[in-house]
Amino acid sequence: MTKPPLRASPHYVVWRTITTRWSHNDAYGHANDAIFYHWFDTAMKAWLIDAGLLHIEQGDPIGLAVDTRCRYAKSVAYPEPVEIGLALGRLGTSSVFYELGAFRPGEHDPLAEAAFTHVYVSRAERRPVALPDAWRRAFLKLTPMPEVSQLSTNSATGSKINS
Repeated sequence: MTKPPLRASPHYVVWRTITTRWSHNDAYGHANDAIFYHWFDTAMKAWLIDAGLLHIEQGDPIGLAVDTRCRYAKSVAYPEPVEIGLALGRLGTSSVFYELGAFRPGEHDPLAEAAFTHVYVSRAERRPVALPDAWRRAFLKLTPMPEVSQLSTNSATGSKINS
């Protein structure tokens, strides 16, 4: 079975720079695969907080991760910075499928690509609930624009177009 290629940087809508740490390196001299999950989760949660959708102690509804996956393409090591891109994959009634990519600054091809699915549930009952309309509008702002996703880099500067 042939896997689809990893998504290039123009696919992503929102960006977060992650500072790598010495402790991220493993015995092989690069960031351990589990650390990528930390970076992806940090970028996703930061966006949710910035969008006013995540209130850690008292927010309702809350998103529970029900599925995650990651594909790795290149290694990275401390002290290199990493940029995490975030986009909406799918929006369901009570679920959100996030697409994330990890990149070296200014690079088009990803180090890794991840997907997370959150099901939103009531804090008290832990049962799925429909996403509020205001939340749906916020999530839809993460939708990749088809014409931007097809672009690679700004030929004059070599920089990412959507960053």
